[in-house]
Amino acid sequence: MKLTVVGSGDAFGSGGRLQTCFHVALGSDEILIDCGATALIGLQRLGLDPNRVSKIFVSHLHGDHFGGLIWFLLHAHYVSRRTAPLTIIGPAGIAQRFAAAAEALFPNSMQIERRFEMRFLEHADRVPMEIDGVRVTPFEVSHPCGAPPYALRLEWGGKVLAFSGDTKWVDSLLPAAQGADLFITECFTFTVPSGYHMAWTDIEPNLDRLDARRVLLTHMGPEMLANMHHAKGTRVMLAEDGMRLEV
Repeated sequence: MKLTVVGSGDAFGSGGRLQTCFHVALGSDEILIDCGATALIGLQRLGLDPNRVSKIFVSHLHGDHFGGLIWFLLHAHYVSRRTAPLTIIGPAGIAQRFAAAAEALFPNSMQIERRFEMRFLEHADRVPMEIDGVRVTPFEVSHPCGAPPYALRLEWGGKVLAFSGDTKWVDSLLPAAQGADLFITECFTFTVPSGYHMAWTDIEPNLDRLDARRVLLTHMGPEMLANMHHAKGTRVMLAEDGMRLEV
C-alpha cells in the first residue's frame, strides 16, 4: 500500500489545508478514502489521475468527507471522459444523499448520460465486504451526520490501513485499529474534545490500546495545529497535505 495524503484539514480549511481525502495505491489499483469537497483540487495538484481511481470508501456523510463526489462525477463526464467503472462504498443512504447534493449544487446533473458505470454499496456495522480484493470492515463511531458514521479498516496484500473517520472517542476504534500497519485518526483539538471530535488528550493515553504500528494524526483544527509540536510518540506522525507513506 502506498498512501498519499490528498487533504488533511478540517471542514474549515484550518492552516490552509484541504479537506479529508486519502489516495491509496494497491498495486495497479487506486482507491480513495473519503472525498472532501476539495479532493479534485488536491488530486490534480499532486499529479494523481482521478480516472485511475476505481473505488471510493466514504466514512460518513458530511460534505468535507463526501462532497467532492459531485465534482468527481462532473470532471469524469466533462473533462476526463471516464469510461472505467467507479464503485462508491459508504453509509446507508449514500446514493440518495449524493443525488440530493448533486442536484442542489448543479441542477440536472443526475440526468447526465454517463459513459461509465457508477454503483453505490452500503456499509453495515462490523460486516466485512470484499471488493476486487480489498476487504473493508466498518465500525460504527459517534458523529451525527444523518446516517451511521464509521471508522474503516481496509485490508489488502497482507497490510492493514485503518481510519477513524470523524468521531468523539469510542471503544469501537480499538478493534478497527488493532494490529493495523497504519491507523489514521482525526485529532481536531489538543486539550479539550470539541463536540463529536477527539483531542490529543483522548488519543495519547489510548495509543497502546489502539495497538497500531503507526498512528497518523489528521483533521487538525487551529488549537491542534498550534500545538502540533507537543503531540509526540515513537509511533506518532502528523499528516500534511501531499505526504506520501509506504504502509
